[in-house]
Amino acid sequence: MSELQDLAGRVVLVTGASRGLGYAAAKNAAARGAHIVAVARTVGGLEELDDEIQALGSSTTLVPLDLTDGDAIDRLGAAIFERWGQLDGLIGNAGLLGVLSPLPHIAPKEFANVFAVNVTANYRLLRSTDLLLRQSDAGRAVFISSGAAQSAKPYWGLYASSKAALDAMIKSYAGEMAITSVKANIFYPGQVRTAMRAKAMPGEDPATLPTPDEIAPKIVDLVSPSYVKTGMLIDVFKGERPL
Repeated sequence: MSELQDLAGRVVLVTGASRGLGYAAAKNAAARGAHIVAVARTVGGLEELDDEIQALGSSTTLVPLDLTDGDAIDRLGAAIFERWGQLDGLIGNAGLLGVLSPLPHIAPKEFANVFAVNVTANYRLLRSTDLLLRQSDAGRAVFISSGAAQSAKPYWGLYASSKAALDAMIKSYAGEMAITSVKANIFYPGQVRTAMRAKAMPGEDPATLPTPDEIAPKIVDLVSPSYVKTGMLIDVFKGERPL
């Protein structure tokens, strides 16, 4: 099998797959042979993704789903089990920036919503897919986080704390999986030309940033059976280190 088909015959779930890094990661994984379970709220974006993946000769299962609906995530896991009996890769990409604001000024509903998507949804995904990942000969889970988790700059407290919580959660889960074939890691993509980045940095020239298609292969590498490390933080600028 060539390196470019390292995911042939494998099933990879991607959240936030209708645009940005999730869209690009889904395309890259499909190009490498995977069947993509594409999850997002935006149906139009999912349909565009499906068209592109079909053009690559691969296939998708489109799942319009709000990740704050934990019961729907449970049903998704059950459906994957019924159809495939396992899950080979999980790319937890969906996330919210929230507001950039002094912490005391953040509305409780806004705070809760960011944690619901950035932290709780990923917990619910692991809860729903843990057995499926264990059923694979090389279950792989990677979650997209951010250097903001460590820099925690003023006004970034909401986003930063949610990503710090995600990092801690995956570090713990990776330790729990130490004697299994499941590997779980965190990826920091750095500055990428996405809608979230444009919202956070409205004065920035997007042409100076790498595109999602340039970063996506590095994410997909982490759900390949050949990637055997776990509990790692893979920073696109600083390399790898343990979480």
